[in-house]
Amino acid sequence: MLIGLDLPQITNGLEEVSLPSAIGYGVLITLVLIVSRILSSYGAVVVTLIARNFITVADTRNPGLKAPFILGWSGMRGVVSLAAALSIPVYLNNGNGFPQRNLILFITFVVILLTLLIQGLTLPYFIKKIKLTDIYDPTPRDEAYNQLRQELAQYALHYLKTNYNDQLDSNTPLKYLVKRWEQHSNGIDDESIGTDLKVIYLDLLHKQREWLVNKNKEDQTLDESIIRRQMHYLDIEEEKLRYI
Repeated sequence: MLIGLDLPQITNGLEEVSLPSAIGYGVLITLVLIVSRILSSYGAVVVTLIARNFITVADTRNPGLKAPFILGWSGMRGVVSLAAALSIPVYLNNGNGFPQRNLILFITFVVILLTLLIQGLTLPYFIKKIKLTDIYDPTPRDEAYNQLRQELAQYALHYLKTNYNDQLDSNTPLKYLVKRWEQHSNGIDDESIGTDLKVIYLDLLHKQREWLVNKNKEDQTLDESIIRRQMHYLDIEEEKLRYI
């Protein structure tokens, strides 16, 4: 019994199809599904590599030939396939039975069984045998985020000293801002912000965003969520200036 599905009852109710033929259909459809899944995985990679030349995609790296194969091979069938088969009505609107419904249910059961056994049991072997290359940065997220903040602070200091060097000696709040960036501190002292410093800090935030965008494009190993997290921090800093 499989979720209310009586296999002997199904096999006994196959219309005009012998049990060996029904099993053969199940095996054939299983092979078609596996091959189709693998081909669609490679097709998705090809489409993404082409689309990256025209639009911004989530990941521009080429995964090679191994990763799409593993992705395709991991397409086991299960409860969703069974639910779709069981959703077929027993009777049509005219009162007649749905043609070959039992055969469809039996083939679905065969497909589920074969994919779970063949693909499920061999997937660990293929993963070990193929030895996928780790294309992602193994650096922990917190460490990568802190490193990014340090690089961003260094860029901010360089930009301030290059473009506002003449004001560093006479503008005390600006000197304080430089000191805070040198210490890689979070945020700014709201009470020390004047109109002139607002303009400078807004300019700096804009340049930092540009630097982050370029960093995201150049460093393919950097997790994009870390970039977004730092962008969010810059947005908060800019929003704070509106109420000062």
